[in-house]
Amino acid sequence: MRDLKVSVIQCELIWEEPAENRQQIQHLLATLPADSDLIILPEMFTTGFSMNALANAEPPGGPTEVWLRRIAHDRQCAVAGSIAVRVEDAVYNRLLFVTPEAGYHYDKRHLFRMGGEHKRYRFGDQRVVVPWRDWRVNLQICYDLRFPVFSRNRGDYDLILYVANWPEVRRHHWRQLLIARAIENQACVIGVNRIGRDGNGLDYSGDSLVVAADGELLLDMEQRPGTGTVTLNGDALQGYRE
Repeated sequence: MRDLKVSVIQCELIWEEPAENRQQIQHLLATLPADSDLIILPEMFTTGFSMNALANAEPPGGPTEVWLRRIAHDRQCAVAGSIAVRVEDAVYNRLLFVTPEAGYHYDKRHLFRMGGEHKRYRFGDQRVVVPWRDWRVNLQICYDLRFPVFSRNRGDYDLILYVANWPEVRRHHWRQLLIARAIENQACVIGVNRIGRDGNGLDYSGDSLVVAADGELLLDMEQRPGTGTVTLNGDALQGYRE
């Protein structure tokens, strides 16, 4: 099983300004290693966690997806992050996972009812695991982290991604649950969160983490803006499972 070099982007998000968010992320991409296998962006990275769903939603294959495909093609890597996507009369909080050859998506299953997300978005009902460079990657979003049965490893994934807008007031839960998911599932875990204050006045501390299957922190972004890169060791993961 080959190694996988992963890069995370932890940044502030400009409220409901997709073009400006894409532009600032484009600048951050230039600081990443050219050989990253996977680049991960936060939840709703074009708008912040806005409940103005219809106004912010893009159609499938819209400008942000086109932009992600260009990044994947130019850098020969996979890139992942969630945006609001409208399909007919429904809007989904959709995690896009784009490679140079293909595109996958996961629609958030557990909507954050305390924030009214269930009133503006439709929940997904599919478990999505995608193949990428010898790794099987389970796609999940933010509040999904609180549902361990939904995250249970059935022997079908090696890495689980959580992209998030997770408020600072619950940062301890975020950090501890990411580590727990790694240990209980014997899988690597990556959680990518935003920083700064959103349009609702909520503060975000970041705390983006990359966790080995035994719970060791391989990368801790703490509250720093910017990027981080770490290599996941495939042989070490297999050896630990054995």
